[in-house]
Amino acid sequence: MLFSSITFIYYFLPVVLLLYYITPCKWKNAVLFLSSLVFYAWGEPKYVVLMIGSVLIGYIAGLCMDWRFKKVVLVVSVGLCLLSLIYFKYTNFFVNNINVVLQTQIPLLKLVMPIGISFYTFQIISYIIDVYRGQVEKQRNFLSLATYITMFPQLIAGPIVRYSDIHEQLTKRKINSSGVADGIIRFVIGLSKKVLIANQLGELCQTFRESDEKTIVFYWVYAVAIALQIYFDFSGYSDMAIGLGKLLGFSFPENFQYPFMSKSVTEFWRRWHISLGNWFRDYVYIPLGGNQKGLGRQLFNILLVWMLTGFWHGAQWNFVVWGLFFAILLMIEKMWLYEKLQTAIIWNRIYMFFVVTISFVIFDATDMSQLIVDIKNLFFCGDVSRMNIVGVECLYYIRSYGSILLIAMLGATDLPKKWYLRIREQASIKSLCMVLEPVVILGMLLLSTAYLVDGSFNPFLYFRF
Repeated sequence: MLFSSITFIYYFLPVVLLLYYITPCKWKNAVLFLSSLVFYAWGEPKYVVLMIGSVLIGYIAGLCMDWRFKKVVLVVSVGLCLLSLIYFKYTNFFVNNINVVLQTQIPLLKLVMPIGISFYTFQIISYIIDVYRGQVEKQRNFLSLATYITMFPQLIAGPIVRYSDIHEQLTKRKINSSGVADGIIRFVIGLSKKVLIANQLGELCQTFRESDEKTIVFYWVYAVAIALQIYFDFSGYSDMAIGLGKLLGFSFPENFQYPFMSKSVTEFWRRWHISLGNWFRDYVYIPLGGNQKGLGRQLFNILLVWMLTGFWHGAQWNFVVWGLFFAILLMIEKMWLYEKLQTAIIWNRIYMFFVVTISFVIFDATDMSQLIVDIKNLFFCGDVSRMNIVGVECLYYIRSYGSILLIAMLGATDLPKKWYLRIREQASIKSLCMVLEPVVILGMLLLSTAYLVDGSFNPFLYFRF
């Protein structure tokens, strides 16, 4: 069930919130847990058992951290969690590559990857490791831990909420009108980003893929569109998750901080999918030695972490290449480029947007052959170099989608927010803004609903992770 669906917005969510609000505080976790199981089982009922089994592994591991052999408990429990993730997400990838390399014909397994397994597996692992390190107290109440892991707002797409972020809120949280209002606003903003911007850019990208007139300019229009689509798609979902958390009395960490305003790739990854970057930093990069064992070891750690980051996103070689692409850029910046970028006022923005745009072309490729074709044509080296630079079809779609591209590029910066806050601070129209804000939010909700009812294009790119 997608957040950006009529079923979720107008059926599932109102029923859940009604039951949640009328339930006494001591039973709210039970309502939230059962609602999350229904949400998860909506599309894949059989995998609810897998999820509960994973929760049990985390719960038992936490209880056993008082044992003398707690390191064994750590290794076994984390290993079991990773084994489940590897089996469902990567088995066919490994089998397929073995068949290619060894010329064998091992049949692929008929596996469907459980929704959100990458996210909830990382949450369980972080809980186990934090209890092992003594950074959080083990949770003795199974329902509280299960509620944390299965909570539907952040289950399928993050942010990756750590137990330490909300452990107090699991037993003591306040639901008030201010928090509910903030939650509604944040959810509608995220929904609008997803439906009104990301989906429209997705239609442009799909049109490009189906076009028989792929010119050089059309390739670059697609490259910009896919980068912005992925941003508005994922950040919109994160906004909806954070908004839903507020409606339930929880405060989830931010996951995006205007990443396209970065001056370097290093800064970009401090602003993009923040919860994932922090997870790999704290549970992989630092345990490997981080930057404390010399430059050579640091560069190796960066390479390994980013290869794993790419592989986490999907069981395809283009994701590995995507991770390694960022690893190389980060190593170059670490050695000499980063300081130069801080003083290159204009060129740093151009460099950052250029490399990030290329990265999402890599990210979006369905396989390595398509990736090679896309990169060659972007740089005038493929078959497209023998075609027109622009083309009639390309100009048509630039005119058709030009306004949404401009809105997306502007919306990817903090300028709209700054303008709004500056206007709102003016005493003469402050009261008017307070009146208009709910009207605008309602209008955005109705417009998004109209698009959902009328349109059929409503994918979620990170749903597969």
